[in-house]
Amino acid sequence: MRVAITGASGFIGSALSESLRTDGHAVVAIGRRATGPDAVRWDPASGELDGQALEGVDAVVNLAGEPIGAKRWSTAQKARLRDSRIQGTRLLACTLAERADRPRVLVSGSGMDAYGDRGDEVLTEASSRGDTFLAELVRDWEAATAPAEEAGIRVAHLRTSVVMDPSGGALPRMLTLARLGLLGRIGSGRQWWSWITLHDAVRAIRHLIDTDVSGPVNLCTPNPVTNAEFTKALGAAVRRPTILPVPAFAPRLLLGRELADTLLLESKRAHPQVLEDTAFSFDHPEIAPALQALLP
Repeated sequence: MRVAITGASGFIGSALSESLRTDGHAVVAIGRRATGPDAVRWDPASGELDGQALEGVDAVVNLAGEPIGAKRWSTAQKARLRDSRIQGTRLLACTLAERADRPRVLVSGSGMDAYGDRGDEVLTEASSRGDTFLAELVRDWEAATAPAEEAGIRVAHLRTSVVMDPSGGALPRMLTLARLGLLGRIGSGRQWWSWITLHDAVRAIRHLIDTDVSGPVNLCTPNPVTNAEFTKALGAAVRRPTILPVPAFAPRLLLGRELADTLLLESKRAHPQVLEDTAFSFDHPEIAPALQALLP
């Protein structure tokens, strides 16, 4: 199988690329600085993407986008977050739609932020959308795949939760605080965090490439935890106390209120109904054993 990946050098993309190559599949990296025989250059801002270079591609995985928490949110940064996702996805979808030898599937990035802050409500793919900045971004991001869908390409949207691995993402920063004994519950600690290990996220993406699934897919385990439960489990994994609470004003002061609330204080109790309905089996469904496996 020949799989093209945008964001192939990123946190999830690099792990997915390695997994596919290990199993003998060819990976085509699509990126601004992509080089080599199995690489395709693109520039969403200028509309540069050579469709001919995608000849023979069976599947495309779209993971490109400015990291949500890389910088404090200004008007300009919010525009970068939107443009990096929507422009690139629209260009990719249009390019694939124009090809005679279209790939059979596009697995395209999305986010758990589609639902907004929902308290204790259990959220499946059928749940209504939120009205936050990121919820609206996700709506437009998913809509940008429409040209591919209209051309008959099966499209699955990855509503990704917090992805756990010591190699990247949010976990290394939390580990640093935990090992110093400085990590406690954030705010009330009652907000729900949906999560998945990087190992299971890669397995789930590959499952979606091979399984007849279209539409949104919650990329999370069936066992979300509250922030307080996560903090306790992480402290146990590194054998450090987690008794110092972090008041809500602290991350808001550091990151700005809107970004801090989005990353740390909003509650998203998601359930992976589509993955369960298509017989996907998690290797790490529970937080405590997952952290023990990630942090031996």
